[in-house]
Amino acid sequence: MISKLPKWVEYGAFLLALLAGMVNAIGLLGFQHQAVSHLSGTLTMIGTSIGLDQPQLTHLLLIVLSFVIGAVLSGVFIESAALKLGRRYGVALCIEGFLLMASMQLLQSDIILGQYFASAACGLQNAMITTFSGAVVRTTHMTGILTDLGLMIGAKLRGQGFDYRKAKLFVFILAGFITGGIIGAKLFHSYQNSALAAPSAMAFLLAISYWLYLLLLSFRRNGI
Repeated sequence: MISKLPKWVEYGAFLLALLAGMVNAIGLLGFQHQAVSHLSGTLTMIGTSIGLDQPQLTHLLLIVLSFVIGAVLSGVFIESAALKLGRRYGVALCIEGFLLMASMQLLQSDIILGQYFASAACGLQNAMITTFSGAVVRTTHMTGILTDLGLMIGAKLRGQGFDYRKAKLFVFILAGFITGGIIGAKLFHSYQNSALAAPSAMAFLLAISYWLYLLLLSFRRNGI
């Protein structure tokens, strides 16, 4: 049951969603007003570009491909879709941090390749935490989270039980993403594409915090 999930999952999900919200806000404000943390809109734009013979098709396809490559990288370093403490999330977070740093450097030089690095970073993060106790956990887009919440509320109105812990996790993710959007917008207003330095640094800090937490648990198990 997801009601048994450890508290670090909620806090970690909040912080990852906050990171993704920052990247997406910066993308919407700076990358030709294009979201990079999810692909539904991008795929729709691909369809319209084909239908209307618009010149941006190649760029949109590369955004999608970059997202998939990021997910592939996650699959290389994290051996299972099930969330479990001890897996190489720290390595994946460091790669995300480097991708965002590279994105910032490229975009500061007006090189469009930076958008693809940002999309790859989001694809990597979105694939990092996929399932926990049967619940799908996404931190880079909120459609599934809102759908699951709606289904849970509907089931409750029908007289079924309500998993408050699962709902709490989803609320944490939503709050993190919205907060990240607020922070990302303010940072972009002041620093433009250099604002990507913040989510990049956050990815590295999360990786370090994760490794320190694992080390602390190891000390406790060994009675140190």
